[in-house]
Amino acid sequence: MATRAFITGCSGLALTRDERAFCRDAEPWGLILFGRNIGSHEQIRRLCADFREAVGRDDAPVLIDQEGGRVQRIRAPLAINHPAAARYGALHADHAEAGVAAARLGAELMAVELSGLGITVDCLPVLDLPTEGMTRAIGDRAYAPVADAVTALGRAVIEGTLAGGVLPVVKHMPGHGRAKVDSHFELPRVSASREVLEATDFAPFKALADAPIGMTGHIVFEAIDPDRPATVSPIVLGEIVRGFIGFDGLLMSDDISMKALKGRVGARAAAALAAGCDIALYCKGDMGEMKEVAAAAPRLEGRSAERADRALSLLRARPSVDIAALAAERDRLLAGAVA
Repeated sequence: MATRAFITGCSGLALTRDERAFCRDAEPWGLILFGRNIGSHEQIRRLCADFREAVGRDDAPVLIDQEGGRVQRIRAPLAINHPAAARYGALHADHAEAGVAAARLGAELMAVELSGLGITVDCLPVLDLPTEGMTRAIGDRAYAPVADAVTALGRAVIEGTLAGGVLPVVKHMPGHGRAKVDSHFELPRVSASREVLEATDFAPFKALADAPIGMTGHIVFEAIDPDRPATVSPIVLGEIVRGFIGFDGLLMSDDISMKALKGRVGARAAAALAAGCDIALYCKGDMGEMKEVAAAAPRLEGRSAERADRALSLLRARPSVDIAALAAERDRLLAGAVA
């Protein structure tokens, strides 16, 4: 089925008549959900189904940021309240095998919850390597300050997410851990040398370059492209993400409505796609801006379409698992019962 190279948001608990018509006509690749879109289990299932009906694709992706900790769009009583990534990192520092096992179980648990609601893409793991003075926007969303630990835990989360019937998204490529300001509100700049970045920040992404989907970060790497943030930099996306890191999965931008980027959202989307993103992500539910983004997004075709199809081919039917048993085993590990 025809589709265009962008992901859209929506304004509330159900698609409005205008949003339904927009999805039908603009043909976004996917829909992303936020807290404003969460009401009940049945309401979430209906919203996902209505989006797919509107675009005419049964496999149209529905995405969410369900990391655990501060960034968890679906919370109790609709879902288990999951720990932040740093909790797994702390366990890994004391007992590496237990940390990896707990992270995998936690990811599978979240994925099973999501897939049962019709959500097929979870935007995790965060592979950013935290540094002193980094913005709280990352904070405990990062697993550990050591690249090898981030890699091991990130691999476990990717495997657990896929096992639970959902696609993972590694973020924020090629690394957001040195940002000292929040890209939701201003543009971070990083002055570290390329050699240092390749040995540290970029390393987890390189080790996990076989992930099906990646998300960019709105951050300037002065040693690589001092003029443009990674999302709209053909140098960063070409030389680093596709080159040094070797990522050939589906590359989506971070939310183009964030204030780190300048100009109208349509121009931002066009710049991200021209720089090398396969998909532009627009998260707000503003109809005027949604139309701008749609107008800037071309048909999803060529290598971008191949990457999208390859990612979707990894989706499996939601497994039949005992959620309570999964949660109990994960919590046993997190409590230190690792013998």
